[in-house]
Amino acid sequence: MANLDLPPDRASGDALDRARAQGQLHHSIATTLLVIAAARAEREAPPVSAARQRLAQVYGATRLRKRLERDAARG
Repeated sequence: MANLDLPPDRASGDALDRARAQGQLHHSIATTLLVIAAARAEREAPPVSAARQRLAQVYGATRLRKRLERDAARG
């Protein structure tokens, strides 16, 4: 009959802890990669891409206008 009062073997407990930590790390990496892939897909989607391009054009035009105003004020 087995003695249930004995503490578990520490070596096997360490191995289980390492396996659990490694599994959690793999899950975390997989989740991170999925988030990155979703963000890239969203960023490259036609409506988002077009909106980002339009905002870049507006920003560039605004910077140019402000620079021209500063240059005109200087003389």
